[in-house]
Amino acid sequence: MPTVLIIDDNAAVGIALDVLFSLHDIAALHAASPEEGLAVLQREPVDLVIQDMNFTADTTSGEEGVALFRQIRALYPDLPVILLTAWTHLDAAVDLIKAGAADYLPKPWNDERLLATVTNLIELGQANRALAQRVGRERRERRELEQQYDLRNLVWADPATERVLQLACQVARADVPVLITGPNGTGKERIAEIIQANSQVKNGPFVVLNCGALPSELIEAELFGAEAGAYTGASRAREGKFEAADGGTLFLDEIGNLPPAGQMKLLRVLETGRFERLGSNRERQVKVRVISATNADLPAMIRAGSFREDLFYRLNVIELRLPPLASRPGDILPLAASLLAPGKRLDPGAESALLAHAWPGNVRELKNVMARANLLAQGDVIRTPDLGLPAAPTPAPVVLEAEPDREAIAAALARAGGVVSQAAAELGLSRQALYRRMERLGIGRT
Repeated sequence: MPTVLIIDDNAAVGIALDVLFSLHDIAALHAASPEEGLAVLQREPVDLVIQDMNFTADTTSGEEGVALFRQIRALYPDLPVILLTAWTHLDAAVDLIKAGAADYLPKPWNDERLLATVTNLIELGQANRALAQRVGRERRERRELEQQYDLRNLVWADPATERVLQLACQVARADVPVLITGPNGTGKERIAEIIQANSQVKNGPFVVLNCGALPSELIEAELFGAEAGAYTGASRAREGKFEAADGGTLFLDEIGNLPPAGQMKLLRVLETGRFERLGSNRERQVKVRVISATNADLPAMIRAGSFREDLFYRLNVIELRLPPLASRPGDILPLAASLLAPGKRLDPGAESALLAHAWPGNVRELKNVMARANLLAQGDVIRTPDLGLPAAPTPAPVVLEAEPDREAIAAALARAGGVVSQAAAELGLSRQALYRRMERLGIGRT
């Protein structure tokens, strides 16, 4: 049950608020002086404070309330405070709202309005605490991940990336094939390197073959090697990637581009560890951890008959889905910062532009953008034009209603019985915005 502390020297105020809150499952504590209120805060968990502004008889300056508020604010900066007084001083209200007071309400108060404010502030506080707990938990999990595993100096901050890393590290020591899926440029090879670095064969070779970068007739020779004369131009025997990766890891990027004959041979190697070089009948035995990656829709390729279903299930013992950069926005600014030239920094506008961009080219595009910005920026600060990003779509203009004049504000305050927050809601303004207009127009100074 949430708890409200009422600091007021008038016992009747404490009783009235206690009854009001008890009807809505809110506990109330009462303190009759600033000193007693601060003592309660030290020993009791409190979600919100409602405090009077004057505690000495025949005093209306509000100085005691201001001093108490500033003490509470200094000791408990996240604790919401509602100021309640029979003597409304606009200057003090504006100053305290600027200093962080949650609301400033006159006595006698409107029960419905006060209850709504209290409920909203308690819910906001609970949400903020839950967020702080989640952020703290994520930071602890990140530290544990970085301490326990070799992440190859990967730069990351987004929870979506952390989930991929946790699974990658969890399966790294298992001797099973891993399939990494995701768009081009998302960092699939880096994830493969992390798996290798935390595997049982971390001291073995890490061999990379991009199946999409070679003609189909040469992929088999690259994978399995070839004897002299096995194909045109093969003047001498050559070792394939499987032999080179023996005792380590073979990373097959763009696995969807592997031709049917290569798929069949790859399946056999995965099942037996045995293969023949092109042009040879002698079987060779290797022990290789295979990690593959693709941006293709392999199930669709299986339906189309261009990829073997049995090979897919052999490769896909563990699948890691690496989201596009736009789906892990927490990584964008840390990655950009890691790509800054020495002495360079991003201004806030450039940071906003990076976060707003869709990043169709993912991390690879971000690297290119930052390389350009480092070269073109005049001085140490990189600004939005230096990034060379396409202009964001211009939002449609918003037609605003006319600014409320003095008469409209005075009328709204009269209808609200002097409750500023209620008048602000009627005028479509925030409470702080209304206070600023009242101060500027000289309204309600008493």
